Amino acid sequence: MFDKLYEEVERATVHFIGYASETTRYDFAIVYTEHFFGKPLVLCMQTGKSTLLCLDDVNNLEHLQTHFGVKLDEAEELSSFFHERLPAVGLHDQY
Repeated sequence: MFDKLYEEVERATVHFIGYASETTRYDFAIVYTEHFFGKPLVLCMQTGKSTLLCLDDVNNLEHLQTHFGVKLDEAEELSSFFHERLPAVGLHDQY
C-alpha cells in the first residue's frame, strides 16, 4: 500500500550537451520543465548522477562537488558552463 503524491505528464525540452575541458569530457542532459519549481534536472550521462539546478545553485561549488563527485577545479569549470545554460529561479517562485 502506498500514497500517491503526484502524477503528471508534461512535454519537456531536453538539451543534450557534450564538451571537453583540458582534463575531462562531460556529457549532460538538461531537462527543462515547469515541474520542480522550474529548476532544470541536470543528468551526467557518464556517472548517472543527477540534481536539480538553477543559477543560484551553480554558484555553490560545494554543491556541484557533492552532486557530481568532482574536484574543486572541475566544479569551477562546471559552474562557468552551467551559468550560460540554466535559468535563475527566485525564492518567490519556489515557495
